[in-house]
Amino acid sequence: MVALSCHELLRVWEAGHGSPPYRRALLLLSASSDNEKVEDLASLNIGCRDARLLALREELFGQDLLCLAQCPACGERLEFSLTTNKLQAAAGETLPRELQVDAGEYTVVFRLPTSQDLMALEGQYTDTSSLQSQLLRRCLLGAQCGNEKTAFADLPNQVIEEVIARMESADPAADIQLALTCPGCAHRWQALFDIVAYLWHEIHTWAIRMIREVHLLASTYGWHEADILAMSPQRRNLYLELIGT
Repeated sequence: MVALSCHELLRVWEAGHGSPPYRRALLLLSASSDNEKVEDLASLNIGCRDARLLALREELFGQDLLCLAQCPACGERLEFSLTTNKLQAAAGETLPRELQVDAGEYTVVFRLPTSQDLMALEGQYTDTSSLQSQLLRRCLLGAQCGNEKTAFADLPNQVIEEVIARMESADPAADIQLALTCPGCAHRWQALFDIVAYLWHEIHTWAIRMIREVHLLASTYGWHEADILAMSPQRRNLYLELIGT
């Protein structure tokens, strides 16, 4: 993994403005990867992609993550902490290109979803159900009932559910669910941890703060942005303290 400078991270943030999550993920991975092509990064299964993003988050902001959630039963806000180590334990390695499910007379061969699939389906579907169905269709490599080939549309719901369950078990890092309990009403539920959204929110917050700091120092001392960004955080903070911020 290549360490990102302040200038490089700001460039990625600017390029990802208004982009869908998968494009932001690829921008971050491409900037922090050592000579890997974007198409190769886009072909990673989602869990492997997110494991790399967790490693990048640790490199940028450390291991500890402060999380917020709202109880769906009583509305109370929860604050809790996680570590990248704990989340990375769910991350799988690069998996075989093909997986198989045998359900009764049916045999289904498929692969795991990638960012390339999300890219291909971008903007085509407005509802989640249709998008999931088409994503699954793209990942289907072949299906048969007995010795007869079977189309995706002809697969029973039970078989499709088994394929989805196999996908989830094969790539658990693609859908990290946190078991939460409300301290107020004791309600229990599962909450999705989305590393792409979490990390991008952190980067956005950091970028806004950094731009304000550059503005203050440039306005006060007449320095160029590149010189200010090249400073260590400690040195930059000392100058900010001197001008009373």
